[in-house]
Amino acid sequence: LLQIITLSSAAQKITSFETKGNLLTSYLAGALAVMVGIYTAGGISGAHMNPAFSFAMCLMEQFPWWKFPIFVFVQTLASFISAGAVYILYYGMGEQHWAREPHGDAGVARLVDVLCLCPPDAIWHYSNGTLTVSGPRETASIFATYPADYVSIANGFLDQVIGTGVLIVGVMGIMDTRNKGVPKGLEPVVVALLVLSIESSMGSNCGCPLNPARDIGPRLFTYVAGWGPEVFRWVGGRGGGGDGR
Repeated sequence: LLQIITLSSAAQKITSFETKGNLLTSYLAGALAVMVGIYTAGGISGAHMNPAFSFAMCLMEQFPWWKFPIFVFVQTLASFISAGAVYILYYGMGEQHWAREPHGDAGVARLVDVLCLCPPDAIWHYSNGTLTVSGPRETASIFATYPADYVSIANGFLDQVIGTGVLIVGVMGIMDTRNKGVPKGLEPVVVALLVLSIESSMGSNCGCPLNPARDIGPRLFTYVAGWGPEVFRWVGGRGGGGDGR
């Protein structure tokens, strides 16, 4: 749910030429998606949606180290699957488009059409049928976050260290019973406000992913879905649209 809502907000903003969404709606969607994710999975797994959070919990000896790689794998896999769901929602897989892809299968496309899973193809329409990572009609930033043109590798790294650090310290502070307590049941709302504050103040450099699984899962999906290896090596771009968690 976290990634589906977050990535969909970016897709809606970009493919509508920002007529049905903007940077603020993307930030709000990302923050509210965190809230929904915590309410959905908090009682089951503790809402571990971010490897950075899982790692911090291990360091605090509140989570067993042997579970850490399992959670990271599941978090990344869930992000990959969520990117696929958003791809279907905003791109579609109808025969006319799927068959043009390098690995497209017309039989699969026909099956998808029969199942009525071919929506209006917003990404196809916006990009003129070309999946690119750069340029005025790029669509890769729907799924992964890319640094702004002026951001160096060192500054991008520092940006994410500071942003993720603020997120983790803030979450730990909210969870600390020695602090002024949040009304029971409203913790996810407060975490969402924390996320929104970080996005609103630190999102211009790298899009504010703050979550390795949130970025690498969808980035892997774009690699196999037609954007190609450029998703891993391109630097500089739109710089916005990231969620956080």
